Amino acid sequence: MERSIQKNGLINLLTLLVVGVAGFAVARFANCLAGQVAILFIGMGILVAGVSWFQMRLEDNERLEKLELDELARTRGGSALFAGKEAEVFPSRRSREQFERFFVPVFTVILCLVQAAGAYFLWRWLPGTAVVVELREPTTALALFAVIALALFLLGKFSATIARLEGHRLLRPGAGYLLLSAYLCFLVTLGIIGAQAGFSKADFYLARSLCVVLGLVGGETLINLILEMYRPRVKGKLQRPLYESRLVGLLGQPEGLITTAAQALDYQFGFKVSETWFYRFFEKALGWLLLLQVGALVLSTCVVFVQAGEQSLLERFGRPVKGRAVLGPGAHFKWPWPVDRAYPFRTEQVQSFDVGFTPDPTHEKENLVLWTVMHTKEDNFLVANHLQPSLEATNQAGGKRTPPVSFITGSIPVQFQITNLVAWAYHNEGASALLQDLATREVVRYLVSADMNEIMSSERLEASRGLVERIQAAADQHNLGARIVSVSLQDLHPPVKVAPDYEKVVAAIQTRQARILSAKADGIRTNALAGAEATGILNKARAERTGREVGALAQAALFTNQIPAFEAAPAVYVQRAYLQTFTRATANARKYVLLTTNTHDVLIFDLQDKIREDLLNLTVPTPKTK
Repeated sequence: MERSIQKNGLINLLTLLVVGVAGFAVARFANCLAGQVAILFIGMGILVAGVSWFQMRLEDNERLEKLELDELARTRGGSALFAGKEAEVFPSRRSREQFERFFVPVFTVILCLVQAAGAYFLWRWLPGTAVVVELREPTTALALFAVIALALFLLGKFSATIARLEGHRLLRPGAGYLLLSAYLCFLVTLGIIGAQAGFSKADFYLARSLCVVLGLVGGETLINLILEMYRPRVKGKLQRPLYESRLVGLLGQPEGLITTAAQALDYQFGFKVSETWFYRFFEKALGWLLLLQVGALVLSTCVVFVQAGEQSLLERFGRPVKGRAVLGPGAHFKWPWPVDRAYPFRTEQVQSFDVGFTPDPTHEKENLVLWTVMHTKEDNFLVANHLQPSLEATNQAGGKRTPPVSFITGSIPVQFQITNLVAWAYHNEGASALLQDLATREVVRYLVSADMNEIMSSERLEASRGLVERIQAAADQHNLGARIVSVSLQDLHPPVKVAPDYEKVVAAIQTRQARILSAKADGIRTNALAGAEATGILNKARAERTGREVGALAQAALFTNQIPAFEAAPAVYVQRAYLQTFTRATANARKYVLLTTNTHDVLIFDLQDKIREDLLNLTVPTPKTK
């Protein structure tokens, strides 16, 4: 029986070697990422199977040596032949002990390093998620990996059964890697089928998962090495091989979980729970229960619920279903996954993306936003600057002409709505990213021809409308199936580094403009006053001229009218003229009238002026008391 077990170990080694070479060639030819990662597990199985087979040979030599010595001791009796040192009497046992003491730990350390390095470098070697690796001859690769999986499974199942029935511990590591490699090759076939069914990244994600499993196996090997240093050594007790992985055995023989669970239950409850009718029924019906759960899970994928305001694309094997490509809100029946798959889209909701800036969550709650403080991650746009430099700065010796352009930053949210879901999903790859790129391009093109000061002030609304038309035209040209709702030009300002200097320039321009307007106001006021004064002088001169002319005409007319009166009564006219002249001459003089003429009167004159009554009757105000 020992010979057959050793032969079985050799067969396992040769099978893994042949299958590993063939599988690596197939994986490389088919460009299968998961297949190439799975070959590394087969390679580690080759190393483990080789070491375990060699250890089987050492134990077999030790067994034969012991049989020979026992036969000699029985035939020759108590001879001095066995009185020598143990190392000299049992060289095969000594070789086996040296092998287990030195070579096995060193090999286990190397195996751990290979597992860790393989997981790390394979993870780095795999391309990014955005890269889709095309398979070559997927049908051939599928058939070959299926044959490899079947061969490894049959041989591994046979070896695992022999190891369990015969109790041979050194056959378990190779059998575990045989079964695990069989299951991995079967998963590789599923990955190829998924890639052919439309899941282009199934092979990639499977390769990443295998890298994770490889890292876990390496971590378990490291833990075994650490625990081996503290494990108590009992002479004569067979120990589990250090390089044997319990995780590999569990993945290769998952039914061992049931046995372990049964043993744990027996120990926990104190009686043979594993021998009860319920446990026996559960053990027999476990497969059907799992199949029922899988069936329920598959049936749950036959119904898709589309939320209000959404639409879903229904695909069958990665292609739109004729007549049912777009599903409206509500419940819909479909074929189970992975035959039919539904992809929801928010078609009625107004969606948005940002151009020119990336929001910073740390500054979203700030109420005060200044030009001179960085509040988002902003991009600089090139805009025109119609303010030409002065001739003095341009004509200076060695001076450089300033280009008529400037930089501007701002927040430009673009809002859109999906109007044609089929065009949005199928006419362009990455429609959302494409629309954002088109919007960025049109914003750059528009701003490069716009004046900086105008777009920051009076032309902002017109610029927003123009950008909506430009982006909509670009989207229609690429048949995106989207409607541009609005483009907002928010927070337009110079870059943060030059914002303080820009504010100084704006302040200087405003001050200059204010002074210019003040000078114009003074000029208008002075000219208006001068014009009014000139008009007043002219009007006064005209009035005086008119008055003199009218007075001269009046005097001439009075003289003409006095002649008939004089001719009619010369004495009366003279007497009247005399009296009028006397009246005018004595208008401000005091007059004394003597009514009697036949008396001699004495007249006394007091020529002192009297004080006016308004001066004598002054009213003195009453002082106010505090």
